[in-house]
Amino acid sequence: MQTKYIFVTGGVCSGLGKGIASASMGAILKAMGKSVFVMKFDAYLNVDPGTMNPLRHGEVFVTDDGAETDLDLGHYERFIDIPLSKLSISCTGQIYEKILLKERNGDFLGKDIQIIPHVTNEIKQRIENAAKVSKADFVIIEIGGTVGDIEVEPYLESARQFHREKGHENVLFSHVTLLPYLQVTNELKTKPTQASVRELQRRGIQPDIIFARADSSIPKELTEKISLFCDVEEEAVIPNETLNNIYDVPCMLETFNMSRLLSKKLSFPYKKPVMTEWNRLSKLNTGKKNITIAIVGKYISHGDAYISVHEAVRSAAMHNKSAVKIEYIDSEKLEKKDKKEWKRLESSDGIIVPGGFGDRGIEGKILAAQYAREQKVPYLGLCLGMQIATIEFARNVAGIKGATSEEFSPKAKHQVIHFMPDQKNLRKKGGTMRLGAYPCTLKAGSKVKELYKKQKISERHRHRYEFNNTYRSQLEKNGLKITGMSPNKHIVEIVENADHPFMIGVQFHPEFQSRPLRPHPLFDGLIKAALNSSSRG
Repeated sequence: MQTKYIFVTGGVCSGLGKGIASASMGAILKAMGKSVFVMKFDAYLNVDPGTMNPLRHGEVFVTDDGAETDLDLGHYERFIDIPLSKLSISCTGQIYEKILLKERNGDFLGKDIQIIPHVTNEIKQRIENAAKVSKADFVIIEIGGTVGDIEVEPYLESARQFHREKGHENVLFSHVTLLPYLQVTNELKTKPTQASVRELQRRGIQPDIIFARADSSIPKELTEKISLFCDVEEEAVIPNETLNNIYDVPCMLETFNMSRLLSKKLSFPYKKPVMTEWNRLSKLNTGKKNITIAIVGKYISHGDAYISVHEAVRSAAMHNKSAVKIEYIDSEKLEKKDKKEWKRLESSDGIIVPGGFGDRGIEGKILAAQYAREQKVPYLGLCLGMQIATIEFARNVAGIKGATSEEFSPKAKHQVIHFMPDQKNLRKKGGTMRLGAYPCTLKAGSKVKELYKKQKISERHRHRYEFNNTYRSQLEKNGLKITGMSPNKHIVEIVENADHPFMIGVQFHPEFQSRPLRPHPLFDGLIKAALNSSSRG
C-alpha cells in the first residue's frame, strides 16, 4: 500500500502528551497488522538533545544507531516495539546546519536561501526519506512545541504543503489540546481549544482528529461543542482523559473506535486490531505485594529526567504482579547526611543508581552503593551507576584509598574509572560519546547470564569513561566479578558483587530496551530480588 502520513500537533501548552498520542495510534495501527515508523521534529536550534540539561529537557534517549534523541522516542519504541533510528529525530539545528553547508559549498548556485522553499523542502525530504528507508505503511510525525510558537512555523508550513502534495486520503492531521478546568465555575473550558484550532486553520491546516486533554471527565456536550466550533466530526473529537497508567491509552482510544476512524480518514481497508496483549497488560494485578524502589540521582526535580528507568521499573513490577512505589532520592542530600532522605533510602526494597554527568552529588551515590552492598539491598547500577559501584568497592573492599573516576578528579592517583582512550582527543561535546548499540559477551555461571538466558547480548551505550583495566586483577581478587565484556575483552561492560544476592552494575542503558509488554531481564531480576528482600524484611 502507499505510505500514509499522520501529523500530530499540539496546542495551548506543552506537555499534554503528543508523544503518547502518537505512540498509541502507532500501537493500534500495528495491532491492525500495519507497519509503523514514528518521527519527531523538535523546534530547538540545538543539533540534537545530547547537550541539553536533563533538568530542563528531560532524558536523552539513545537509539541503536547512536542518535541522541528526545525522550518521546522512548515512548514510541515502548508502544510500537520496533527500534527507531536517527531518521526518527530532527532538530531545527540539524536542518539549518545541512542547508547552510550546502550554501557554503555553492549547491544553490547563488540563489537566496529562504524558509520557503529551502527549509520546508528539507523538512519534507526528511519525511520522504524516513518513509523510503523504513518502508512503513504509516509514518507518524510529531511536531514538537505548540501551534503559535514562532519556531514551529516552518514545520506547520511543511505539513500543509505535504498534505497538498500527497492528498487528503494519504495525510491526516491530529491535534492534541487542553481543556483547562476552572475551579471557580467548576467547569472545563473549550475556548483555548477553539483558539488553538483557529491558529492551525490560519496556516491552512484543518485537523481531522482532536484529542481533548483533561484531568477530569469530559461531558459529551463539550465534545459536541468542540465539533461544532472547530469543524471536526463529533466522532473525531476524542476525550483524552488522564489515566493512572499510560499503557491503558491504546485501549482507551480504541473504545472511541480509533482504528475505524483512522481507516475511514485515510481510506484503507478496515481490519479489527488485535489488542489482546494491551488488554492483558491493563488487567495485570498490581496488588499482590507492595515494594519500594529508590532511584538515587541528581536530576530528580524534573519528572522526565529518568523516564525510561521509571517505565522499566513499572513494567517489570506489573509483570511480577506487584505494586511499586518509586522514590526519587537526592544524592546531594545523602552527602549532607539528611536524615529524612536517608530514612527514605533505608525504607526501600531495591536501589537504582542511574546515569549522569559531572561530580555534583557523586559522593551521595557512592554512599548509597555502600549501603546497598553492606545491607544486602538489591542494587542495579546503570552506566554511571556501574562506575559508582566499582569506585565504592575499590575504596571500601579492595582498600584502594581515594579511588575515584578521572571524570571527578582528573589528577587523582587511583582512577579506577578513566577516560576511554579513543575519546582522549575529542573536544566537541555533541554526539561524540560512545553511543548506540554494542555487543557484549556474558560470563558463564553469572547472575546476568542467568537473567538474559543467553551468552551474547546487544545494549545501548552513552558514555565516555570506562572501567580502568589496570585495577581489574586487584578488584577481582577482592570479590568484584567481571561478568560482561566487549567481544575484544577490552571494555568491562558488567560487574557483579560476589558476596551479594543482587548487586549488578552495567556500563550500558538497559532501560532503553525495556518494553511494557516485554520487561527487560535486568529490571525483572531487580524486582524479583526486591520482592525477596521485602519478604525477608
